[in-house]
Amino acid sequence: MLLFVGLGNPGTKHENNRHNIGFMAVDEIILRHNFSEPKIKYQGALYEGRLGNEKVIILKPLTFMNLSGKSVSQVANFYKIPSENIFVFYDELDIEPGKVKFKTGGGNAGHNGLRSLDQYINKNYHRIRIGIGHPGDKALVHGHVLGDFSANDEEWLEPLLDAIGRAAEKLTTGDGTDFMNEIGLILKPNENKKENK
Repeated sequence: MLLFVGLGNPGTKHENNRHNIGFMAVDEIILRHNFSEPKIKYQGALYEGRLGNEKVIILKPLTFMNLSGKSVSQVANFYKIPSENIFVFYDELDIEPGKVKFKTGGGNAGHNGLRSLDQYINKNYHRIRIGIGHPGDKALVHGHVLGDFSANDEEWLEPLLDAIGRAAEKLTTGDGTDFMNEIGLILKPNENKKENK
């Protein structure tokens, strides 16, 4: 059994924040792969489904970002899911908008959601780092991550979320390579379109 975690802040006022791209990514997987209706427990919204032959639970913690680890650890403990079977989707300032990177383990780079996770589970979980870009000045970071995506962002955001949803089954192999390759193949036609414009 695998646990996919989308990081974000609950409530309608945060729905379209850059910081909520983790929620948006798992929402796409839930819709595309016909996951169950949510059950509200363990301080989060839990969805159950399958990707290929693998049973997957998707969790959206409802604790606010900086306490996400509490919800994740409760779900992981109840279902006896080891950290190497946990995949976390979240926003990454140091990656340009529209790009995704995959890594296992490592530091939290100041991300409050990861900082909380690191307190509750060991750091050996997988990270799907979704680029939102850096505003260029440290003083602007807070407003940038808690600001909404703009209309211009939709040009890359929708194709990216679609690609994550379509490629999600490839994460069941565990190492991220197949997933990243699949995203590259899905997004390539869009990149070619941009070049031709």
